[in-house]
Amino acid sequence: MRNLRLIARLDIKGPNLIKGIQLEGVRVVGDPRAFAGRYYNEGADEILYMDAVASLYARDTMLDIVRRTAEEVFVPVTVGGGLRSVADVRTMLRAGADKVAVNSAATTQPELVSEIARIFGSQCMVLQIDAKRTGPGRWEAYRDCGREHTGLDAVAWARQGEALGAGEILLTSVDREGTLRGFDVELIAAVTAAVSIPVIASGGMGSFTHLHDAAVRGGADAVAVAHLVHYGKATFPALRAEALARGLPVRAA
Repeated sequence: MRNLRLIARLDIKGPNLIKGIQLEGVRVVGDPRAFAGRYYNEGADEILYMDAVASLYARDTMLDIVRRTAEEVFVPVTVGGGLRSVADVRTMLRAGADKVAVNSAATTQPELVSEIARIFGSQCMVLQIDAKRTGPGRWEAYRDCGREHTGLDAVAWARQGEALGAGEILLTSVDREGTLRGFDVELIAAVTAAVSIPVIASGGMGSFTHLHDAAVRGGADAVAVAHLVHYGKATFPALRAEALARGLPVRAA
């Protein structure tokens, strides 16, 4: 098993850090850069910025957040939301991002995954999959923040994404996101069994047990944490200490 990474997920709308339930009903939490700095100082392995607006109007705001974060945070920063071209990716990387997460554009232009991987390296290309359960053992990938059908089977799309050159998968259960009811472990296990690249589990973490389940039962290589740390219900040092105590292969503090 690879080292389990603890990732801070920050959803951004304009200049604000927000948090929603099932990618809707958002509330403003605070200044994203301040939270990112705090999580870096607490020992988060990576920072994940997701642009919830993903419009050209908001792009300059996001670029500024990334630039200023890169001056203060020295762990990998992944940025997703509204990236539709190689030019968009290049601009975000120049602002200071280390990796990009691509969802909507990848579902309509799969060749973009290969192009990004070829130009910038597969380690830079994170395939973002927002999945909704459609039946027993079946999930559909959605685009546009979980609002639009793609008709793609999420597990098959993950497998195709790896073949196209993606170096990592960001897997969010839209059904569980923001609910604190735990990850969709069955979804995680299905995707990790289908691919050999790292899978980040996102959506639903409400306790340490959920982290343990995602890693041990689901086989996730990383977990994205949002609500628990945004609202002070847990800290990255506490999560790391608990993981070490239970024998999970996390980086020692």
